[in-house]
Amino acid sequence: MLRSHRWRTAANSAAYLTGELRPGLALLDVGCGPGTITADLAELVAPGRVTAVDAAEGVLDSARAFAAGRGLTNVEFATADVHALDFPDDSFDVVHAHQVLQHVSDPVGALREMRRVCRPGGVVAARDADYAAMTWFPEVPGLVRWQRLYDRVARANGGEPDAGRRLLSWARAAGFADADIRASATAWCYATPEERAWWSGLWADRTTASSYADLAVAGGHATREGLAEVAAAWHEWAAAPDAWFSVLNGEILCRV
Repeated sequence: MLRSHRWRTAANSAAYLTGELRPGLALLDVGCGPGTITADLAELVAPGRVTAVDAAEGVLDSARAFAAGRGLTNVEFATADVHALDFPDDSFDVVHAHQVLQHVSDPVGALREMRRVCRPGGVVAARDADYAAMTWFPEVPGLVRWQRLYDRVARANGGEPDAGRRLLSWARAAGFADADIRASATAWCYATPEERAWWSGLWADRTTASSYADLAVAGGHATREGLAEVAAAWHEWAAAPDAWFSVLNGEILCRV
């Protein structure tokens, strides 16, 4: 998971938001992970402050190290639960969450909480993938098996793997008016030999050696042998000279 997160930047993962940023804004980055997007956002709002939070304390060590390596002094890190943020009302000009809402138990409640800590006139921004909309070539049967398996495991864990298509409806349910929501979509695409090797290797490893793999086996969704077969399918796909993979992401930018 962290390997995929480290590839992400504001340019390839938050372009829908960057036009709203300017020096001096206070920004909250929810679910910051290893901090690669956080660092880019911090540069865009400096000397404004960025508060980056994640539910996992361990990943924050990587984020702190990354920010320090970039020479950033306007970022602070803390653990937090997006359902109950430990900040007063109207604390930030921008509240951002990337690939977070697909994993939480109450995405509408999370958006309400993000709205609570955002100042009037500010923006709440969220971007999430849509697993059912992912598409690839060539048609390796094992990847269809992977897609269905991921869907089952994610839902059994309380998540919504097709979050991208639901962001607009979640924002409306959280109380944002239609006129205040800008919905959009962009895609990641992996098509060069280097991109294919990285993307397939990441998922092959995640399928066999990660908490996702453990959940798949513990929940009765797959066996270790079956997971190894799915991992092999990723390598089969990447070996094709014309292999191509696209990930659709839904986005919302909500004015408070």
